[in-house]
Amino acid sequence: MDKNPNEPQHSGPMISSRLWIFLGLGLLLMLGLQFLASGTSVSNEVSLSQLADAIKSGSVTRLVVRAETDILAELRDGSVIASRKERASSIYETLHGMGIPDERIQSLDIAIQSGDTFGSLLLSLIPLLLPTALLAFLVWRMARTVRLGQDQTLGFGRSRARVARDMERPTVTFNDVAGADEAKQELQEIVEFLREPDKFIQLGARIPKGVLMVGPPGTGKTLMARAVAGEAGVPFFSISGSEFVEMFVGVGASRVRDLFDRAKKEAPAIVFVDEIDAVGRQRGTGLGGGHDEREQTLNQILTEMDGFETGTNVIVMAATNRPDVLDPALLRPGRFDRKVMLDRPDVKGREAILRVHTKGKPLASDVDLDALARLTPGFAGADIENLVNEAAILAARRNKRTIGMREFQEAMERIIAGPERRSRVIQPKEREIVAYHEAGHAVVMHFLPEADPVHKITIIPRGQAGGYTMSLPEEDSMLVSREKFEDQITGLLGGRAAEEITFNRITTGAANDLERATQIARAMVTRYGMSEKLGLRTFGEQTGSIFLGRDLMEQRNYSEEAAVQIDQEVRRILDHAYLRAKAILQEHRDRLIQVSQTLLERETIDREEFERIMRSSPEPATVSAEAAVAS
Repeated sequence: MDKNPNEPQHSGPMISSRLWIFLGLGLLLMLGLQFLASGTSVSNEVSLSQLADAIKSGSVTRLVVRAETDILAELRDGSVIASRKERASSIYETLHGMGIPDERIQSLDIAIQSGDTFGSLLLSLIPLLLPTALLAFLVWRMARTVRLGQDQTLGFGRSRARVARDMERPTVTFNDVAGADEAKQELQEIVEFLREPDKFIQLGARIPKGVLMVGPPGTGKTLMARAVAGEAGVPFFSISGSEFVEMFVGVGASRVRDLFDRAKKEAPAIVFVDEIDAVGRQRGTGLGGGHDEREQTLNQILTEMDGFETGTNVIVMAATNRPDVLDPALLRPGRFDRKVMLDRPDVKGREAILRVHTKGKPLASDVDLDALARLTPGFAGADIENLVNEAAILAARRNKRTIGMREFQEAMERIIAGPERRSRVIQPKEREIVAYHEAGHAVVMHFLPEADPVHKITIIPRGQAGGYTMSLPEEDSMLVSREKFEDQITGLLGGRAAEEITFNRITTGAANDLERATQIARAMVTRYGMSEKLGLRTFGEQTGSIFLGRDLMEQRNYSEEAAVQIDQEVRRILDHAYLRAKAILQEHRDRLIQVSQTLLERETIDREEFERIMRSSPEPATVSAEAAVAS
């Protein structure tokens, strides 16, 4: 892995701490040398006159002179006394000067030791060596800091791409990617080209320059790119689009050049740019219309992709969930030749993804992956991975050895609605209102032909909701009919209708239901042409500057009279659905009461229990809901 030239270096406090360490070591060295130079210390030290008296009395048997000044005298009883003489006079001159006869001097065993000359010399040089060493150390640190600063300045324009080669190459293969069979088939050709480019070149096939993977967040775009690198067995350069752009002009373009130069040297290779929309947005959309740093970076990318030499086996892969904002020059043939769609998986894809993520995990015998796949419509690959992880965490928290179906269902509800808030204090009256509100949703949806089956009802608070009713489709569907939209709106308004019928009052609990119902009704009128009064046309265009946020700006292409008619038609749809919900609840009020009372007792009702209640209650002898609405 290449070293990042911009990684942080040691600062001043680190230099200061090392300086104190060196000073401490120097002090210890001085003390050690002082000890070596002084030799073994003798506590019984006497004057020269006392030493002369001892020699004259015959008590001294041996004299040892060290370092020209220190005199050690060994006595007959084995003890040692010490004294000092002047450095200029020899031991013999000193003894004569003390009045000791020559015969006594000759009878002594005198040994002269030169002492630790090297230690003494080094000790005398320490006051000069220590400051010199300290100064040299500071100069070295300063030079190193300057050199690192120069390296950072020169490396500022280098690419920050992470490269994986040899043992670091991605080990992910197509077997680790599930739920995207069509995408794998498209990318398999890229793998074959990287493995055997001659087979394509001999037939005159043009080398693909780039592959753009498009899809919602969490659908596995990055994982698919790593799988291509793992299958092909080539170096894999990965970088995020935002890493190209800096505040300094020209840095992004320089990094692009460096990245492609490195990739060409290690060809065949793959260059993967994640979130390319950060740098590849359409040009000319700035507020001032100027040539900003991002556009220079994009221009360099366009030049590099179109400037590969013939036979250079470098393929650029990019991922984005905003293909609508990319520059057209980036999407033309010759740059990103292939566009691979990675959409949310269907029920079979979700089951395959579940099998990949549950591989190696201890599952209980009651776990049905096919049922789990049907219970998770709209989940992407990342959502399913999170589902399995949350279920494993719940099982570990409960000290279980296996992951059961209960943990998977609770993990799914946690992801959709948020964590349970059992500690939240709810007044009995509010609890009763919530129970009837959720029961109203469930009963109304049960009697709507196009509504999804009720999967679970609960009055346990989750997230911001005091309770919720979960309805899940039996199968995936790409098309939605007008009747299904109308049933969805009616089911959303069932909670508000139950509150009014039961308590003859309304609360704020239906705020989110009203918002969602209004959105569906307005989309029916303005986008899908499902209004007989306004006819087969759409109203409003999503236009505007990408830089300013195109999705937030809508251009009105209709008159004020048409706007009034749109509002009237939306209100008609909502009023009709509300009357329909009230009629259903009035017709099946006994079921509404029974479901509400069961919720107050148990707090949660699953699908089997709810359907049993619906079957057990007697049919009331009242007019049908459609007849009540018509009247």
